[in-house]
Amino acid sequence: MDKLELKGGWNELKGKIKQAYGDLTDDDLKHEEGKDDETLGRLQQKTGKTREGLIDWLKSL
Repeated sequence: MDKLELKGGWNELKGKIKQAYGDLTDDDLKHEEGKDDETLGRLQQKTGKTREGLIDWLKSL
């Protein structure tokens, strides 16, 4: 998951992220191809995790 590998499994990940952080909206979890950094930035703001911490957490889901 170097480049987050969000393409195929993003919908599945979204559900798991929402379970952990119920206050996240669909807009917070919107992912567009080539905009991994924006998606990570929104998630960092909402979760308070560092970029590395967030990527590690996403890999563990």
